[in-house]
Amino acid sequence: MNRHPARSITDDEIKAYEEDGVVCLRGMFDSEWSERMYAASVAFMESGEGRVREVFDEDSDGSTNGRFYGNVFMCGSDENFRAFRDESPAPEIAATLMGVDKIRFWYDQLFIKEPKTKAITFWHNDLPFWPFQGEHLISIWAAFTPATKETSGVEYIAGSHKWNKFYQARTPDDDPAFIDPSLEPCPNFSEQYDNPDLRFLSWDMEPGDCLCHHPMVVHGAGGNKSATQRRVGLSVRYLGEDVRWDPRPHTVQLPVEPVCAPGEYPADDTLFPVIWQREQAA
Repeated sequence: MNRHPARSITDDEIKAYEEDGVVCLRGMFDSEWSERMYAASVAFMESGEGRVREVFDEDSDGSTNGRFYGNVFMCGSDENFRAFRDESPAPEIAATLMGVDKIRFWYDQLFIKEPKTKAITFWHNDLPFWPFQGEHLISIWAAFTPATKETSGVEYIAGSHKWNKFYQARTPDDDPAFIDPSLEPCPNFSEQYDNPDLRFLSWDMEPGDCLCHHPMVVHGAGGNKSATQRRVGLSVRYLGEDVRWDPRPHTVQLPVEPVCAPGEYPADDTLFPVIWQREQAA
């Protein structure tokens, strides 16, 4: 399994991340990683462990037809997810795109949409969910199965990370704990594909590819219309150097409070361990 990116990230790819808020990197993870993590993802789903969040779709006769499964913090209990967090190319990819010398881990999040799943991923941006502020936050969304728009591939609005717009956080199962009434609900941008002011981005992906996105870029996904293809993706979130702890209401709750005050850099090595550091020249 490769520890470093399978190829160098280009200047054009770094520029795309900075300007569009998202870039698709092809073939970053070798087949061993993809096969190992696909098996680990399905096993974790079937275990029933963790902070499960699920939406089930039903046919008109009441039978279950489709399942949108999610979970978080798998690396806390599963060695496969911990290995991906620490030993895969993901943290080096994060450091390269953000231009930083040190990467801390935030959390991992698993997304599985079974065939014939109608449940969508509502349009949103990530930072309203998170108790942080700063530019140096990134999600590495690794595909372990093929992903297309037909099978619920993620769509983005290019440049929306520069709108400075906090949209109301909304989970697939409409958990009220995340809904901040002071924020504006995110529009359904799927109704605005003909809007000339918006540039939509999506990619057909293969196992080993990854999407890398800024926490303020607006994104969403449709259902999985395939009758046979499961869609499995893992998003690993990392912190860079300008991040500040901002424990707002309606954000992800940690099991314990970090050893840092609001407004401080989250230098808590237990909750936000350093995963990667750039080697310094002698």
